[in-house]
Amino acid sequence: MTRFVQGADRHQIALLPACLDDYVVPDNPARVIDVFVDELDLTALGFAGVTPAITGRPGYHPATLLKLYLYGYLNQVPSSRRLEREAGRNVELMWLIGRLAPDFKTIADFRRENGEALRATCRHFVILCRQVGLLAGGVVAVDGSRFKAVNTRDRNFTPAAVRRRIEQVETSIGRYLAALDTADRQEAEVAELRTPRLKERLAALRDRLRALQAMETLVEAAPDRQISLTDPDARAMATNGKGTGLVGYNVQAAVDTKHHLVVAHEVTNVGHDRTQLASIAGQAHAATGEAAIHVLADRGYFSGEEILACEQAGISVTLPKPLTSGAKAEGRFSKQDFVYQENEDAYRCPAGQMLTYRFESIEKGMTLRRYWTSACSTCSIKADCTPSVQRRITRWEHEHVLEVVQRRLDENPNAMRDRRQTVEHVFGTLKAWMGATHFLTKGMRHVAGEMSLQVLAYNMKRVIAILGAAPLIAAIRG
Repeated sequence: MTRFVQGADRHQIALLPACLDDYVVPDNPARVIDVFVDELDLTALGFAGVTPAITGRPGYHPATLLKLYLYGYLNQVPSSRRLEREAGRNVELMWLIGRLAPDFKTIADFRRENGEALRATCRHFVILCRQVGLLAGGVVAVDGSRFKAVNTRDRNFTPAAVRRRIEQVETSIGRYLAALDTADRQEAEVAELRTPRLKERLAALRDRLRALQAMETLVEAAPDRQISLTDPDARAMATNGKGTGLVGYNVQAAVDTKHHLVVAHEVTNVGHDRTQLASIAGQAHAATGEAAIHVLADRGYFSGEEILACEQAGISVTLPKPLTSGAKAEGRFSKQDFVYQENEDAYRCPAGQMLTYRFESIEKGMTLRRYWTSACSTCSIKADCTPSVQRRITRWEHEHVLEVVQRRLDENPNAMRDRRQTVEHVFGTLKAWMGATHFLTKGMRHVAGEMSLQVLAYNMKRVIAILGAAPLIAAIRG
């Protein structure tokens, strides 16, 4: 073949073989991984096996397996079996781990046994980013996203799901009984062919019904009335699309608004975000090292108690209030149309009347104050306000905190757009890397370690893109 670039002769004998280091260019991410892991104090981070046993077969150093995993997650190769194959054929990996070739079980055991240490390593890299000056001035965006667990929907049971499946099986049993009656009325040869198959299927359905009835009892006795058979910690979670729920985990993330680095993350199996704000915001506060930080969140996080906990911890929050007013939906005035007069401790209604304080009560641990006026019966716009005898307004004792949050949102109308642009693409990128199956491990503790590897790889790739490999290596070496 002429006029084409020619490759090297694969049978040519080289008297002076090329050095393996020549195959790894200076700005290769593998060099960043090598330096980063070598500079870690693996014992302080909690990795097992740093000190080898005196007897027995020598094992692989945790640094070797950590380098292998970081390279794998950085290149979307999270499977232990695929990493085993890559270690024997990938030149970059041969350079990184010294041509060692651990088997897939050794690789998988390392990830499973060092979940907390992997989380600590991820936090250590965030500290490094902070020292380099890559984090913004204490502004982070938080969000939660559902990730699939190693547990299909058929292996997850809730009271509603069990009842639905029982109804489906009972319907199928009725259909097969009718088919048996029909077969009995047909000719003998046809009946002999169909009846055994129908009875076999009918027996299987009855066994399935008994199993579901037993599962119904177990589900009712479960603490949260939910059971997952493959991954016991996974939970059924609703998503935005109708009929698109999944069994998995709700991953919380706090993302820096400057370079979109994940400063904190947490894996939960709670299907909503209402009780997650204080926890993830507190972790972000500690990670940034700022005296006070500002958090952008969506309305799914709106909870008075959570917002109050953030404000008391020096974390200011901006998020919209959910539009749950039934009055507004029916075309009547909502609570937002009533203006609180702090000096008089009263609300002014749209008609100009004052709703004065009457009494307070405690509901679900919250102190609530009640306000109303006696002028409702003669009000000309009462029909636009309430169908009851009088309109009553309830005020939480810490309502002023929620009013400050609303004021921040009014002053920064682009806050929610900034939040979306900051945090939502991070989840999109991670899910694209993880593929259709998302997690490979089972159990909350192991899944948390796997998620930390994903986040660490994401952060490392972004920092390499921002600074370059050589400056990052210099920063790691300090």
